[in-house]
Amino acid sequence: MNISVVGCGRWGSFITWYLSKLGHNVIEYGRGDGASYQILKTTGKNKYVTLEKSVTLTSDLNDVLKSEIIIISILSQSLRQVLLDLVKLGLKEQKVVLSMKGLEVESGKRLSEVAIECGVNKNNIAVWLGPGHIEEFVLGKPNCMVIDAYNEELTKFLADNFRSNLIRFYYGDDIIGNEIGAAAKNVFGIAAGMLDGGGYTTLKGSLMARGAREISRLIKRMGGNEHSAYGLCHLGDYETTLFSSYSHNRTFGEAYIKGQKFEKSAEGVETVKALKKLGEIYGEELPITNAVYSILYENKEPIETFNTLFSRSSRTEF
Repeated sequence: MNISVVGCGRWGSFITWYLSKLGHNVIEYGRGDGASYQILKTTGKNKYVTLEKSVTLTSDLNDVLKSEIIIISILSQSLRQVLLDLVKLGLKEQKVVLSMKGLEVESGKRLSEVAIECGVNKNNIAVWLGPGHIEEFVLGKPNCMVIDAYNEELTKFLADNFRSNLIRFYYGDDIIGNEIGAAAKNVFGIAAGMLDGGGYTTLKGSLMARGAREISRLIKRMGGNEHSAYGLCHLGDYETTLFSSYSHNRTFGEAYIKGQKFEKSAEGVETVKALKKLGEIYGEELPITNAVYSILYENKEPIETFNTLFSRSSRTEF
């Protein structure tokens, strides 16, 4: 199978490595002036993977259209422009797989909705989501992930062709819930890091349970299946994030509360703005989301802000 991967970051380079190991013909695209692309082009490897000799690296976006499947792994806020560029260059019936966990901040839209707005055929759009860190995958430690799409046939085709002993794919059947859950886990990952940094690590159990419940209510309001919040794309990935030293979002939260610099990208920093907006649009209370937002964007004191959640009135758990 001919596959193009857009993005040379840690996840994009892993996908290229993984799919080429499965025997697929892979083209990986990166911006010519990007550091990640230059490292791969010059050395054939980065700190995570060494690419197969069969992989074609390119900085020409036209080359991406040579494949029948295009997997996109870039920052969420860059997706719209990249898709518009691809459509302008002639994107038509290629299958587009979004392998990112976020929401568009300006609109609050799910990434598959952004793709549809850009002119991608709805039946050709899929998402690749779920738990797992590259640092463990490359050591041969397996995990479970999810492929979901608007088209059930596409879901099964991709999951069946991408599965291996390293990744067991489940067929997703709720693209709304899975996209929202995947994006939200990054926000709660930041909260978990803040609890770690403030010495309240044992509260992460409550954060995990109540965070999942918070997102289940939002998913239901948006027309998805509330039980998706307890599946691999949210709670499964959420648990991995909350307790992993590899998570950028958790590490960012810990560094933030300690007043330390964090140089890498943490998607949850932008996603919390979109998630807060969705809560307002759908009239759903999102206390943990709002707490993280107020800390990051209203300069509220972190532990004091989380403590205010304890002053909320008692209620039944579900």
